Amino acid sequence: MIGNITLRPFAEADLDWLVEAHATLYARDEGFDDSFGPLVETILRRFLLEHDDVRERGWVAAHDGHRLGSIFCVESPQPSWAKLRLFLVLPQARGFGLGQHLLDTCLGFARGVGYDGMTLWTHKSHAAACALYEKNGFALEAEKPVTSFGCSLIEQTYKITF
Repeated sequence: MIGNITLRPFAEADLDWLVEAHATLYARDEGFDDSFGPLVETILRRFLLEHDDVRERGWVAAHDGHRLGSIFCVESPQPSWAKLRLFLVLPQARGFGLGQHLLDTCLGFARGVGYDGMTLWTHKSHAAACALYEKNGFALEAEKPVTSFGCSLIEQTYKITF
């Protein structure tokens, strides 16, 4: 399936789809409340208005005109570090290597533009994603219990140095 999937730059026309995909999947799979979708929308609108074309990028994976996932590389508040954001693979596209392909693309971009490393924020309940991060050299830096999006969660921060 990967051979037929294209990765293209995130565009404003993808915004509503990506907000809806995140909100729907996280509500269904994690029990997130309706505060999550607006957070994703804020992140995406800020990206569209303020991102650095040279050092920040977002990708959408598509097959036959159907969007299947996304990943973003943005500048971290920590100087010379990148931050991975909005990594999503729709359920019907899982198990075919798309997550690895998206992650490889994002990491390759970050290395190529000269970041010293990358950090990401996730939840412990995302076991498959966390396993993928660890397989690719990310190390768990911190975790703490939180209440976010109407749920009790274990928030995690991962980091990789290039």
